[in-house]
Amino acid sequence: MGLIMMSYMMVLGGIYLIFALAWWILQIIANWNIFTKAGEAGWKSIIPIYGDYVSYKIAWQTSYFWLSFILGIVVSCISEADPAGDNMLLMLIVALLRIIIAVISIMYCVKLSRAFGRGIGFAIGLIFLQPIFLLILGFGADQYYGADK
Repeated sequence: MGLIMMSYMMVLGGIYLIFALAWWILQIIANWNIFTKAGEAGWKSIIPIYGDYVSYKIAWQTSYFWLSFILGIVVSCISEADPAGDNMLLMLIVALLRIIIAVISIMYCVKLSRAFGRGIGFAIGLIFLQPIFLLILGFGADQYYGADK
């Protein structure tokens, strides 16, 4: 009985991995298409930090990328310094920085939506279901109108 259960689990795990790989490949292609529509080289979308930098350049301003990047590093360092969360002041600082990062991310979604001529409804979709709405942007007929400064 245990051997049969193990084989079912392995088959399910394999099926999951196949779907995850397919989803990952679709995301790469969608981001590549978004970059191409915006006049950037598609390969830039697959470079981890540089791709995010260019995404902010496409949608908004790169200064907000650097701000969120540095704040993320600061949050990580503070969290590493106090892993148990004993210092209430540090926890408050981390919470405040995470809120700032979240607001920047939300504004990025709004700006990306506007850069492709979409409205607030699409921006809400980007905020809550970003992978799906990036697929819509990447594979749809949306035109790039430029970053909203």
